[in-house]
Amino acid sequence: MTARGTVWPVTVVCLVLIAVWYLAAIPMNSVITAPKIAAAGGGLWNTLSFSWNETRPVLPAPHQVAQEIWNSVFMVAPWKVKSLLYHLWVTLSSTLAGFVQGTLLGILLAIGIVHVRSLEKSLMPWIIASQTIPILAIAPMIIVVLGKTGLPDIVTKSIISTYLCFFPVAIGMVKGLRSPDKLQLDLMRTYNASAWDVLWKLRLPASVPFLFASLKVSVAIALTGAIVAELPTGAVAGIGARLLQGSYYGQTLQIWAALFVAAFAAAALVWLLGRLELINARRMGAAP
Repeated sequence: MTARGTVWPVTVVCLVLIAVWYLAAIPMNSVITAPKIAAAGGGLWNTLSFSWNETRPVLPAPHQVAQEIWNSVFMVAPWKVKSLLYHLWVTLSSTLAGFVQGTLLGILLAIGIVHVRSLEKSLMPWIIASQTIPILAIAPMIIVVLGKTGLPDIVTKSIISTYLCFFPVAIGMVKGLRSPDKLQLDLMRTYNASAWDVLWKLRLPASVPFLFASLKVSVAIALTGAIVAELPTGAVAGIGARLLQGSYYGQTLQIWAALFVAAFAAAALVWLLGRLELINARRMGAAP
């Protein structure tokens, strides 16, 4: 389906979600707004007005979240602590560092697993088992232990992102490196190609589509990992710190704005990887 063909379905879904969100805000905020609505004489207008314009709502209305994003992104200098862009950059720095580390680790593990059978039998079960451990359980331990070593915060936080995002890359690359069929491998042997030649000229090019599919998943997970890594450290900067501050002081608008900015950042990173995938596919001769 073309990009133009997806505009209307996506728009309709978004409008439905916004409508449901507005309706849900009325009963969710009723604990706060009920006395005010009764004092104002009741009525539909008063109900909607109070439910959708509370200073500290249980569930903020969409326009309140949009206003908070506007105020904290466009109305504040990006280098100031009150700016969401400042906090986003702190989180993105850890995200990108962990993403690069996780990608390299996943690719190296996949190459080893494909070429050394003993590694497949010994490593693959542990790789899979590593993802069954809740990240919220081990993140505080990793952060505390590594924090004692004097490593910079960006390094300790990026390790959580690395831990989360190497798995999709490793699994996807194993599948991609094994995607060439036997005829292609037999042809390479006919040419007396070495294992390095087979890897560089056949397996790696064949694995590129699998790699990009894995990277799109990994980059979003890496952002989640960076946010989680900020929670147990008592960080003063970053999306995780922004969420903690909003939770401590009951600033639900601040929490929702930070969540949406993080979601937009993840979507932008996935979109960027999609563009890179398209450029790479065209350079490899794929049909437009």
